[in-house]
Amino acid sequence: MRTRFAPAPTGWLHLGHVANALYVWGLGARRGAEVLLRIEDHDRQRSRREYESALLDDLDWLGFVPDLFLTGVFRSGPCDSRQRDRTAIYADRAHALIDRGLVYGCTCSRQQVLAASVGVARVYAGTCRNRGIAPTDGVVWRLRMEAGRESFDDILTGPHTQEPSIDAGDVVIRDRRGNWTYQFCVVVDDFLQNIDLVVRGEDLLSSTGLQIALARLLGRTTPPRFAHHPLIMKNPSQKLSKADGDTGIRDLRAGGWRAEDVIGAAAYQVGLTEHARRVVARDAAQLFAAAI
Repeated sequence: MRTRFAPAPTGWLHLGHVANALYVWGLGARRGAEVLLRIEDHDRQRSRREYESALLDDLDWLGFVPDLFLTGVFRSGPCDSRQRDRTAIYADRAHALIDRGLVYGCTCSRQQVLAASVGVARVYAGTCRNRGIAPTDGVVWRLRMEAGRESFDDILTGPHTQEPSIDAGDVVIRDRRGNWTYQFCVVVDDFLQNIDLVVRGEDLLSSTGLQIALARLLGRTTPPRFAHHPLIMKNPSQKLSKADGDTGIRDLRAGGWRAEDVIGAAAYQVGLTEHARRVVARDAAQLFAAAI
């Protein structure tokens, strides 16, 4: 099996990322899966080289070593697991969908989308779906999501059934500035990089049915297994963000924390055992696998 750790270089890593790494390496070890490192910098406006460099340094310091695409590979130049170096791949897959009539251009502003959105999830109402707008530069590219249910059995949260056309509507795969979106890039990458175990936070659980449906449109016949783990929360209704300096790895490190202290704090906050909280970085995957 193969899983992945896929941070976005849009800020400094924090304890929430460490918790995710513990689950990725831990579940990976438990299931005999190799870990691939991916840098998800599809958002060119928010991603920065300094953040990427820092997150690579943090992973080295914490002792999380991927099996595929070591940190040094990213430092050496273009890399097949960095999203900005995969734009030709996304364009190729998108144009295959365009050729099938599954993608259309949308000129709605954000305000227009919100005003016309429907349902509890407030999804896009399909205003431009039949207007014949070509997917070109300067317009949003939307993928037609037809009615249908997607069922999956999450390793950590159990069985779920979702309806992407109702829950998400016609999903954006490329924005008007030319950025390929998270939903599109992650599905293409997981498919082409042979990821069959996706381990991530519960905040992304609602995207799972959509991503299974999108992967099928791209040609994937068997979806990956999913495991959605608890988040470290800033307060009962707000998860940690990259702006939370008090939980940033670089700030904790500068404040004298050891790698095992950081890992222990992350493990504690997602409810792991005392044994797992005392783990040292180099043994994180093995002991975490035992703890869960």
